[in-house]
Amino acid sequence: MSEGDLPQAKEEGGRLLASISNEFVQMQKQYWGLGPVSVKSYMMDDLLLIVMRGGLTQAEHTMLDFDEADLVRNFRQTFENKMSQNLTDKIERLTGRKVLTYQSQILFDPDIVAELFVFDRAAPGTEEVVATARGQLDEESLGELTGETGASTQPAPTDESKARPENTQG
Repeated sequence: MSEGDLPQAKEEGGRLLASISNEFVQMQKQYWGLGPVSVKSYMMDDLLLIVMRGGLTQAEHTMLDFDEADLVRNFRQTFENKMSQNLTDKIERLTGRKVLTYQSQILFDPDIVAELFVFDRAAPGTEEVVATARGQLDEESLGELTGETGASTQPAPTDESKARPENTQG
């Protein structure tokens, strides 16, 4: 989106952070078929950080059991690279600010996806930054969603319940 095409942000402060978190849960459900267990958004200066916990697919858990973390990470990175325009457009519409660049990273044990957006300028007001600080200092859950965000109805496998299929290829 060009600077002139950006809409005015409809929400600010904790409501904006909660909207960002909610939109990312919905997008994760739409494109991965599964959303994170929890998500929280943080805004500081010209940065937006979205932290999603849980939400790996069963296939990804299986590949991790086979010690294929790099394969899971590479697939996720390729997917995120292809999705970057959709993600940055969504953030630009929600915040009313131009995204200059975006990066996603996945971590394992615990499973965390971190999305980092860099804007062309700092937030016009201080509401989001104050909401981020208040959420940390007051232990409030501003910008956070937990619980039924998109977790699988199947429990996460435990070490005892992880079954590894036999490799029948020669």
